[in-house]
Amino acid sequence: AAVPAAPALADAAMRAAARLPAHLEGHGYDVDGIPELREAIAARYRARGLPTEADDVMVTVGAQHAIGLLASVLVHRGDRALVEQPSYPHAIQALRDAGARLVGAGVGVDGWDEDMLEQTIRRTRPALAYLMPDFHNPTGRTMPEDQRARIVALAEAHGVTVVADETTAELDIDRATAHPPLAVHGSPGAVVLVGSVGKTVWGGLRVGWIRAGRPLLRDLARARSARDLGTPVLEQLVVAEVLGGMDGILVERRARLGETRDHVEAELARRFPGWEVPHVDGGLAVWVGIGAPVSTELALAARSRGLAITGGSRFGHDGAFERFLRIPITAPPAATDRALDILEDAWRGLAPDAGRPAAGREHDVVDRSVLV
Repeated sequence: AAVPAAPALADAAMRAAARLPAHLEGHGYDVDGIPELREAIAARYRARGLPTEADDVMVTVGAQHAIGLLASVLVHRGDRALVEQPSYPHAIQALRDAGARLVGAGVGVDGWDEDMLEQTIRRTRPALAYLMPDFHNPTGRTMPEDQRARIVALAEAHGVTVVADETTAELDIDRATAHPPLAVHGSPGAVVLVGSVGKTVWGGLRVGWIRAGRPLLRDLARARSARDLGTPVLEQLVVAEVLGGMDGILVERRARLGETRDHVEAELARRFPGWEVPHVDGGLAVWVGIGAPVSTELALAARSRGLAITGGSRFGHDGAFERFLRIPITAPPAATDRALDILEDAWRGLAPDAGRPAAGREHDVVDRSVLV
């Protein structure tokens, strides 16, 4: 799920290009990020209620790069890492690549299963917990403030570093209360924040960041220097310009997402009356219950008709969620209608028992395709 470029991006890029000559006398290598962007990111955190300085921030090549870098430093091969079930597929893969053994805690239409999460932390003592508390991907749920405080306290008491993915946190459509960053809870360094402009401004602007305690940032810098030499300076300048006008961009984004969300939810309810379509207050997608364990088959059938959509099993680390489908809410109504026409045809094309695993074998139906 993604949005087209914000209208303000082109002008921001032109202003950034005009500022580039001032940086050309240097070597251009900086694993921490240029000071003006780190300060702009810190200012956004301060505006959201979290005291932050530029030295608390590292700029990365997008959020996915940030998650992979954190996994490589915080997880040793064989360590356990807690992920939500379902969760962001690329975070799952980054933790696996770091050698983590994954343990899960459920997130459903009613939110986080706090009892399960607590039991999992106490039983497995993971090195890291990857959470997405705002407009969770893929369910769209938001964690209540009192639950945030309890979960951070629990993790800190058991020595678990919480990595909170905030890439969609500001894509609020009509949530009653905006939450401060998760790191307002717990002691300094207990919660590491990951952010980016990929979901709010444009996916082609590959700039993200990590807000963390300075000892961890030093470890990340040492690890990063063996992999890459920093984020492109021109793109950092573009993001510094964009963040200065971010409030206006978010107003436009929220209005657009409100219209497209309403259209998607209404059309899904009309076309697929047997599906469960929960209402979401923000984010980029809705997590739909399709009533049968055929999500992978449905996604592949849609792809064969020209529609790329993600089957539910891609969001589970054990091949679960075959009864769910993530539907983006980002496309204009006309494009949504064309996509749902294809999805309807693919759904009708599934024979009554096609693709349904034998009893007890639901989890064997796992999407190994290249759908994203």
